[in-house]
Amino acid sequence: MSKLYRDILYLIIEELQYDRKSLVSCLTINKIWCEIIIPILWKNAWEDLAFDKENLLLNTIISHLSDEERNNLSQYSKISYKKPLFNYISFCKHLNLEIIENIILSHGQGQYNEIKNYILNLFINKNAEYTHLYMTNYYYEYHLIPEAEQCFSKIKFLRCDSRVKENSLAILTKMCKSIEDFELIIYNYENNFGIPKLIENQENLINVSFLHKYSPYDGLFRAFLENSLIKHANTIQYFNICGKLETQILTSFVNLKDLVLMGDWERWIFIENLSLPSLQSLYTRDINTESLKGLIENSGGKLNELNISYSVIFPDAISTKEIIQVICQNCPNLTHLEFYYKNCNVLDLEKLLIKCQYLKILGIYYIVEDEFMNWDNLFNILVTSSPLSLHKLKIIYPVNQPELKSLKLFFDNWEGRKPISLIISIKGDFIRKKQLNDLIGNYKSKGVVKDFIHYSYEYDDLIESKAKEIVKDLKTKAANIFYGFKNLFN
Repeated sequence: MSKLYRDILYLIIEELQYDRKSLVSCLTINKIWCEIIIPILWKNAWEDLAFDKENLLLNTIISHLSDEERNNLSQYSKISYKKPLFNYISFCKHLNLEIIENIILSHGQGQYNEIKNYILNLFINKNAEYTHLYMTNYYYEYHLIPEAEQCFSKIKFLRCDSRVKENSLAILTKMCKSIEDFELIIYNYENNFGIPKLIENQENLINVSFLHKYSPYDGLFRAFLENSLIKHANTIQYFNICGKLETQILTSFVNLKDLVLMGDWERWIFIENLSLPSLQSLYTRDINTESLKGLIENSGGKLNELNISYSVIFPDAISTKEIIQVICQNCPNLTHLEFYYKNCNVLDLEKLLIKCQYLKILGIYYIVEDEFMNWDNLFNILVTSSPLSLHKLKIIYPVNQPELKSLKLFFDNWEGRKPISLIISIKGDFIRKKQLNDLIGNYKSKGVVKDFIHYSYEYDDLIESKAKEIVKDLKTKAANIFYGFKNLFN
């Protein structure tokens, strides 16, 4: 029974691996819990690492060094270290060389090279085997570490930048054949033209991201990169690219499911007739209206997620109307839609809501500085025309706040449907916050409102608010699972 207990407990805890705070709180329950949780926490020790925790992590890593090695480091020679309870480093499956470099630079207080050499030898050795590698942009001679080839041979995820040094790239090209997820940060003109060979060598490349650190970029290098993907045309399912494509490579991705395009508002005629029969998710930013319309029209009718974003130039009412019409005609299976909206497009929105009967999540971006949002019209259309599947509504950047009476009427009319999660971003805080909280609390108790999240334009506020909601929800679920599981074996 104890083995069954341990196996089931492991499966439960693994599901909660991203709720690190809750996992840490469970470390002291008993030895079995601790032995299961520690490897999960250290699988990716770098995830969400706050600056004030970096020195603690560095000291934990240093504790794995021998007494002789620590004595060679003046900064640590006089500090008494207890032998670690676990060989924490052996649990690492994500090797983030960039964070390691940054931690040493920030907290090493001298002897940078010595500390780095010792630490890298802890992580790169004959006993280490990684699935995720985040290659630093510092020009370290990784090829001089004898076990580097073995450590990197089973990498599934690789993130590096276009300045990767030749010797390090040679190791990756030689040993890494199983990369499925590849992210490349591209710099201006500091590009290693050996990277396309690394891409070509992979056996099952699925996800590809070409991200630009600066612009303009090297068009010739980009063309080489895009052409290196031809071999993987049948396996690539996710493609993310910043800037205009230099080739017609997208026409080859017959099994592409997720596409992210970030443009510069220039018209891309070649994507207007592009056929992507398997496409399910499309995110665009600053894509010309005509190009966007053509892309949606030829998406194959399987889109279930569409996010249309702009950062500088925003579509006028006519362009918005045209985009909505194209969505109505070609995207009947949408479950998640985010786009820009103006008051004068309210009837177009009504048609869209009637047409998209599977819609679950709707995000409306309202960036019109000289025009107030007509909340009553919007809420009325949502109540009368939205599909019963809709349960999450995001309204971003309206100039004005909704009146409490408008919210009350909306919630009254929403009663009897799926509880709504409402997210509103406005400048500043709600004027009558106490009355708002009372109103929301009342409709939560009635089962009309599931969540209400308000945040200001500062994106950090959204992250913090949402994170708190997620952690709270996870803790509740985890507690219920744990107590039920504990009772099962008592």
